[in-house]
Amino acid sequence: MKRLRSMGRVALVAAAMCAVAAQPGLVGGPGGLPGLAGTARAADEPSPYAFDPRAGRIEGAARISAAQQLEAGFTYRDSISPGEKLFYRLDLDDAKNAYVSATAVPELGSRVGYGDKLTITVQDSDGGDCDSDQVRVPLSGEYPQPLTAYASRTLEGKEYGACRNAGPYYVIVERESKATSTQDAWDLELRYLSEPKLKAAGSTDAPGDWPSASPEPPSGASKALAGGAGFTAAADLGEGEWTARIDPGESLFYRVPVSWGQQLFTSAELGSSEGKGVVSGALSVDVYNPARGLVGVTETMSYNGEQKSLSPAPAPPVDYANRFGSSRGEKAMRFAGWYYVRVSLNPEVGEKFGQKPYDLTLRVTVDGKAKDGPGYDGSAGEFDVSDDSLEQASPPAPAEDSGTMELVAAGGIGTGTVLLLGLGGWMLLARRQGRQV
Repeated sequence: MKRLRSMGRVALVAAAMCAVAAQPGLVGGPGGLPGLAGTARAADEPSPYAFDPRAGRIEGAARISAAQQLEAGFTYRDSISPGEKLFYRLDLDDAKNAYVSATAVPELGSRVGYGDKLTITVQDSDGGDCDSDQVRVPLSGEYPQPLTAYASRTLEGKEYGACRNAGPYYVIVERESKATSTQDAWDLELRYLSEPKLKAAGSTDAPGDWPSASPEPPSGASKALAGGAGFTAAADLGEGEWTARIDPGESLFYRVPVSWGQQLFTSAELGSSEGKGVVSGALSVDVYNPARGLVGVTETMSYNGEQKSLSPAPAPPVDYANRFGSSRGEKAMRFAGWYYVRVSLNPEVGEKFGQKPYDLTLRVTVDGKAKDGPGYDGSAGEFDVSDDSLEQASPPAPAEDSGTMELVAAGGIGTGTVLLLGLGGWMLLARRQGRQV
């Protein structure tokens, strides 16, 4: 296909564009998703979440004795119903920390409320809680959106007690729902990561002083970068200003490499639109660490049609000793790696200001010089920033004539792509036949 002549390319792109444009809800039309990447969806609505395509299926047990085992470094899919409690098993040694996250995905269009919540707990074999975390539908934005919580078994700073011995441990995922909420099952994504111990014990005092003032916003021209619809589909980005389009009800995921000693600053700006009214909790921004643990709290803002920006509260630079800090935001900045930024747009924005894609601008600054890691006794795995990660986070600017190809790509896995593949096969066949003549 790279050797197609100019006229052939133009004809191919034009035909594909016509097919894609004919689909309702695609390529910037009402309900379209030019900012969505990594997942198939219905043409008239955004995708609630793009699950890891490599995830294995697992069934959470109703009792501990039947719990299936999770393996480190793997992602799993399951589902959870209202009032259900699911058990999974971990077989842990006495040297590594374990982190398990759960992302629950309510169906778009379903009813949810502040009383709907997801809880994840790690317990030892004696029933003692090692750690627990809970996430609920935000009161300022009661609409279906992915809910993510994480829990851990960690060994630092302890000399004795529960959750230190090698042996079986259990992950418990629970869902609570209001009676007025939709009672359908929620799809569930589980991710288990293991962190090696240190070669030598370090400080157990979290850094006390760190910059809390946001630096100057990034300079230079903005770059267009469509967001992904899930953690594994997150778009890679680095420092700079990035633009995308987001639909009402949609959640976009991005990820930023942050090394030891570096501090992450982000802000999100929603563009202006004609219309009347005010939407409380119109835009929300979450930041997650490499183990998918929420950094701080969910930040939200209201919207009245005028452009408005939102900046999550600053968190400290990445430091191993942050895990001994006093606040959630400090504790979450405990390891280097890919940090995730999730932006969600309330569907009520579409009801008051129009069902259309909205301009979204992200500004990202990674402040501070990267430092050496704490000295793991083994591979850091996902808790590290490699040279490849830095290159991935700095994608080249698109060529000037790439707009048409990006337009075709916005069709996702729909008819436009199928037609594109079909035409490519037809032309390849024609060329082969031409050689045979």
